[in-house]
Amino acid sequence: MKKPHLSILQIWNMSFGFFGIQFGWGLQMANMSAIYEFLGAKADQIPILWLAAPLTGLLVQPIVGHMSDRTWCRLGRRRPYFLGGAILATLALVIMPHSTTVWMAAILLWVLDFSVNISMEPFRAFVGDMLPDDQRAQGFAMQSLLIGLGAVLASALPWIMTNWVGISSDPLPKAAVDTLHETLSVTLSSLTGNAAIPATVRYSFIVGAIVFIVAVLWTVFSTKEYPPEDMEAFRKEKAAKSGLKAGLKDLGRAFVDMPSTMKQLAWVQLFTWFGLFCMWIYFAVAVAHYVFGATDHSSKLFSDGIQWAGICFSVYNAVCFAFSFILIWLSRRVSPKLIHLVCLIVGGVGLLSTAFVHDKTMLLIPMIGIGVAWASIVSMPYAMLSGALPSDKMGVYMGIFNFFIVIPQIIASLGLGWVMNRFLHGNSMFAVMMGGISMIIAALFVLRVQVKGVES
Repeated sequence: MKKPHLSILQIWNMSFGFFGIQFGWGLQMANMSAIYEFLGAKADQIPILWLAAPLTGLLVQPIVGHMSDRTWCRLGRRRPYFLGGAILATLALVIMPHSTTVWMAAILLWVLDFSVNISMEPFRAFVGDMLPDDQRAQGFAMQSLLIGLGAVLASALPWIMTNWVGISSDPLPKAAVDTLHETLSVTLSSLTGNAAIPATVRYSFIVGAIVFIVAVLWTVFSTKEYPPEDMEAFRKEKAAKSGLKAGLKDLGRAFVDMPSTMKQLAWVQLFTWFGLFCMWIYFAVAVAHYVFGATDHSSKLFSDGIQWAGICFSVYNAVCFAFSFILIWLSRRVSPKLIHLVCLIVGGVGLLSTAFVHDKTMLLIPMIGIGVAWASIVSMPYAMLSGALPSDKMGVYMGIFNFFIVIPQIIASLGLGWVMNRFLHGNSMFAVMMGGISMIIAALFVLRVQVKGVES
């Protein structure tokens, strides 16, 4: 079927649900470690508690992709998964900051990641379903724009509530908890949670839940999907491949028959996401130690450094948002391969340069390069990949492609501590630099990628 070109407004509508997904994801990234610590987790336990995110993506995304490829109902093919995942994620976001134990929070993180992955994976395939080949780069760039916007607002939301709205960052008062118990006449100890969790975090998660469901509903009701070209053939194939055994066999066959472009991009993704995790895990501590000069974890100087690292993260997400407008324009004129090559180099140089910056304000300059890279990372690989995928397997292959995002996250979570102790002498800034080197290696692997319609 020849797909019509969509307007920018139509592309915005079909991508807007991604804003809600990223809003929920951004709240999780910014606050989960703090929630774990509020509930008594030790520092060396937190990386393992975070394993929920990559492990869930590893399992859920290819299965959801396979299922969505074989779904057609009144809501369409992908939209039932957008909506179902959003409902579950909304409930998890509301309950999460009221956790009473570390393990309750960890279980809710699994639920949240499970739900977010159900919603997120079909959005990647949705672009391939709805847009002609020459508009797909614009579609993924629009998702990049909304990812940046959602991350900036979610990261800043607790600060906004304290400084603009006037909500106290102190824990929920015991008197308020007692009032809730009396008013609702039920035991709310499992809902009111640990009194150490600030009210701003609680309210931020409630706002995030509302934003998540509203944004997804916007896409669900503003965008219609194209039905299968041959409905009878689609139904016969669905019936032939129903059941767990047939589904797993189909997933295995898809993995073995992976298009060459996808295999080449796998190496790009592995080194890219390993580099990103080096930054996400160690950047804040590196800033506190090597830019602010803090030597004591309990000192105000260390706390100031961690807070400034949060500002740096907000800056690179803001750059991602701004640069995505340029990407939308650039993607009409330049191949996604060249865009991604240049952006990864810029991001890698940005990470490496942080080791040579000793002024907190100047540290914002490398964040520009990282934001440019981030905008490309969440869009251009999918633009390169989508043209190489068969239309009837778009969902399952987008799910399998997620393997090459979550595997380096798992490796980083389990192995970076050993590398730090054995080779980097506990120097967190060296780990950030290692992330920059990894991103530049990823850029070199881009040169090997054969993209449909693009010269290598």
